[in-house]
Amino acid sequence: MTDEYPTEEELNKIREWDIVNGNVNELIEFIENIWWSPDFGFKRKGENLELHTAGWSGNEDIIEALQDNDMFWMMYWMKSVRGGHYYFRI
Repeated sequence: MTDEYPTEEELNKIREWDIVNGNVNELIEFIENIWWSPDFGFKRKGENLELHTAGWSGNEDIIEALQDNDMFWMMYWMKSVRGGHYYFRI
């Protein structure tokens, strides 16, 4: 767990991650390493990934960076629920 906000460099790395030619699991691991409170807000079981921002703006920034990665969002996003809850199938 980190108490620091993600850097612009880290957010750009997420935005520019090559989903087609890269390894999406490496991206997920990268996000877990910079996610605030992963014990609560980062859950992965098999193909299912849940990200819960807990209202922390650094986690919200990570979600926005994922949304800016069009290929990731088109391929893996399943649903969002009000309150900062995001569900993906990897």
